[in-house]
Amino acid sequence: MRVAVTGAGGRLGRAVVTALEEAPFTGPFGPIAWSRAIFDLDAPEGVGRVLDRDRPEVVVHCAAWTDVDGCAREPELALRRNGEATGVLAKAAAERGIDLIVVSTNEVFDGRRTDGLGYRADDAPNPINPYGASKLAGEVAAREAYGGAAADGPALGIARTAWLYGPPGNDFPAKILAAAGRAAASDEPLRLVSDEIGSPSYTHDVAEAIAELIGSAAVDGTHHLVNAGHASRAGWARELLRQAAVHVPTEDVPASTWPRASTPPAWAVLEPTPLPGGEPLRPWQTALADYLPTLLRQRTAVAR
Repeated sequence: MRVAVTGAGGRLGRAVVTALEEAPFTGPFGPIAWSRAIFDLDAPEGVGRVLDRDRPEVVVHCAAWTDVDGCAREPELALRRNGEATGVLAKAAAERGIDLIVVSTNEVFDGRRTDGLGYRADDAPNPINPYGASKLAGEVAAREAYGGAAADGPALGIARTAWLYGPPGNDFPAKILAAAGRAAASDEPLRLVSDEIGSPSYTHDVAEAIAELIGSAAVDGTHHLVNAGHASRAGWARELLRQAAVHVPTEDVPASTWPRASTPPAWAVLEPTPLPGGEPLRPWQTALADYLPTLLRQRTAVAR
């Protein structure tokens, strides 16, 4: 099976490429990695020529403008990159009978839920920031492009995820370890946001789930691909510090302590959807432990 991945150099894109390289259904040549030079969100019109050249059977659309504060400052640019460019790709892929997976986000929801439950795949989106609005626009554009497909025609999958972390670093865990070092050096407590709750999700696990959807011919539909469980930003950070054996005093603070251009949803938890194999993604604490050696090696390399 020929599978192409947009945004192959990004955090999730590179993990998807790795997962597909190890998947038996991609064959000896593996996936087709599309960098920004091949599929540019600022110039998506040529994607039809790329599809005709590479002839994929499935495209995983990981490319996105994920700078949520940048999106808040330039909402029209966010809509072009995350909404309109996705629509251009979806239309071209649908016309050629190609299955498409569009990676989306928990930020299509407003985060005002108070019942303690995660957002289900069939809950009505209601973004409260330009990043979430732009990603929802991409979902809508893709559904419109595939709306006329026959029952046996190409499949469209929307794969929402949340709070992604993983190589190549500069993610939330890496920033927390760096901040802990600064706090210890200044003999001050590490301040941690306690009023944002979400689903920490390891890119390796999300990528493996995407590969499972493709390999099981279960692309169609809306999928919530997150590690099991949820945590506040503070709880996530404290678990990281515990696993890394970093001892520093901490202090809970509200998110308003650091004003931002974007307003993130306070309750950013997604309810995972079942995978074809029946096994849910592992708990986020276990995934974090799996990532920790890589994270610590990266930290040592940076220090050197």
